[in-house]
Amino acid sequence: MKIKDILDSREKTFSFEFFPPKNYSSILELGINIGQLMKLSPSYISVTYGAGGSTQETSFSMIDYINNKIGLVTMAHYTCVNATKEKVLRDIDFFHEKNIENLILLRGDPPKGETKFNNGGGDFQHASDLIDFVAKQGDFCIAAAGYPEAHPESETFDKDIEYLKYKVAKGVDFVVTQLFFDNSYYFDFVERARNAGINIPIVPGIMPITNFKQIKKFTQMCGAKIPDLLVQKLEAHHDDFKKTYDIGVDFAIDQCRELLDKGAPGLHFYTLNKSRATVDIFASIK
Repeated sequence: MKIKDILDSREKTFSFEFFPPKNYSSILELGINIGQLMKLSPSYISVTYGAGGSTQETSFSMIDYINNKIGLVTMAHYTCVNATKEKVLRDIDFFHEKNIENLILLRGDPPKGETKFNNGGGDFQHASDLIDFVAKQGDFCIAAAGYPEAHPESETFDKDIEYLKYKVAKGVDFVVTQLFFDNSYYFDFVERARNAGINIPIVPGIMPITNFKQIKKFTQMCGAKIPDLLVQKLEAHHDDFKKTYDIGVDFAIDQCRELLDKGAPGLHFYTLNKSRATVDIFASIK
């Protein structure tokens, strides 16, 4: 089933992102957490892979399993890194064979330890190039990333929207946003997109704060800002895991409620392969 059809139904969607585990203990932990989240009957699942194209093979195996063994609608991440046209065509054949209908097409992050993007000798330098190529190869539902606080490399908010509009014109069916913690950025982003003629669904991406050091690292990478009041609360309890968890989850619950109440088409949770926070948030807002 295509995710765009689920979104067109006008029902609020709830979806989760996972990444492939790197060792045996992580495999066991992921299995437990996926089991917990499956009980929530998510609208769809997405599976990413590491910067520089690492763990892509494991990611594809995981996508196949979730889509065809568990039976959930699944969306595969795919980036420009190492993506020659020949490789993309082979991978498209795999997706067709495994009945994977949904892809989120991204430029990709710089390899670990590097600050500048490197496509690893691939044929695509920008997400729009990859979107254009894949859209011509088959009947996929294609998602793209959106940046409520603008992509870190964008010159201005207007330029960021201009580039998003270009990606949509190349074949994007819906947008999933980068994480954010101030909902005003999301609402402003949606308004600017609509004013620019972008009328596809824009799903907000949510990352519950359960580890303050970890979330600071993520926000530094993607340019997202944590509200000052929330930072003060978290810093006051940075050594107390339970208190940090409670503060982060309570904040996410309020954030999600406001997003849904004011028209967001659904919520996409960046789970970091954990289930507890998402389950607690889901129980409060469903």
